[in-house]
Amino acid sequence: MDVAVFNTKPYDRRYLEAANTEGRHSFLFLEPHLSMETAVLAKGHAAVCVFVNDRLDAPVLTRLNDSGVSLIALRCAGFNNVDLSAAKALGLTVARVPAYSPHAVAEHTIALLLTLNRRIHRAYNRVREGNFALDGLIGFDLHGKTAGVVGTGKIGALVAGILQGFGCRVIAHDAYLNPACEAAGVEYVDFPTLCQESDVITLHCPLTPDTHHLINAEAIGRMKRGVMLVNTSRGAVIHTAAVLKGLKSGAIGAVALDVYEEEGDFFFEDLSNRYIGDDLFARLLTFPNVLITGHQAFLTDEALTAIAETTVGNITAFETTGKALFPVSVEKRG
Repeated sequence: MDVAVFNTKPYDRRYLEAANTEGRHSFLFLEPHLSMETAVLAKGHAAVCVFVNDRLDAPVLTRLNDSGVSLIALRCAGFNNVDLSAAKALGLTVARVPAYSPHAVAEHTIALLLTLNRRIHRAYNRVREGNFALDGLIGFDLHGKTAGVVGTGKIGALVAGILQGFGCRVIAHDAYLNPACEAAGVEYVDFPTLCQESDVITLHCPLTPDTHHLINAEAIGRMKRGVMLVNTSRGAVIHTAAVLKGLKSGAIGAVALDVYEEEGDFFFEDLSNRYIGDDLFARLLTFPNVLITGHQAFLTDEALTAIAETTVGNITAFETTGKALFPVSVEKRG
């Protein structure tokens, strides 16, 4: 099958080519994001392969359909950037990678938490400048603290287990209880209770209408003063303006983010020589108690291998049977 791969980075090409072991599919690797302006590049291809920050609204999907595209292969788990109703109306199949390496994201979550808590990023810069002073580097023991985990799917469950290993009391909130977490001693509570009792809150829920801006002014108002907040789920689960106010007032003690609600405008790109015109993001960067990585929690060899193999598997299945291995639809989202 001829596939136009948008938003290609060097690692995308390397892992997709490795997964296409039999050379069954022909990949056209394109650097631009998929948008109304670049959709024309897919002409003559039966499928497009896209990422979380590619645009797949109704006009773009219509243009792809008119160009002969019949499969949208997402090389990611999230699909909130796709107009699924429009895809259904056009007869387009949308497929995704529902899971790759939950360990990758869980471990990055803990890395962010530990780095921020013990000020490792600040200490690293100090030592390189010959500054060995310890003022401003005081953290806290995780042992004995209450950690709140929002979302206990595969990633959240792993994070809960790691935190229990540190000696934390782990409480959780999810619309669906995970029996394995319950059996391990995780206590399920409602969201207000989680906010009130947690010293650390880590987010692992999908972005839905119910979770959009879940962390807002009201939720922050319920939290312990000085709470640490970690988000490796979806950027828009957090209301950035409310978090900024919480940081300024001291209601929030520290924030670690691997995602940002407007990240599609600049994440995954080298903008070191350009101005980032997002005032809220710029303000976040001014806080010494804020740590941000650029949506890299998934970025391990194991995860990239799994993503590429599942993506190629979706394409192969669609070519041979007309159905993808992991379709996404309006009726059954994942």
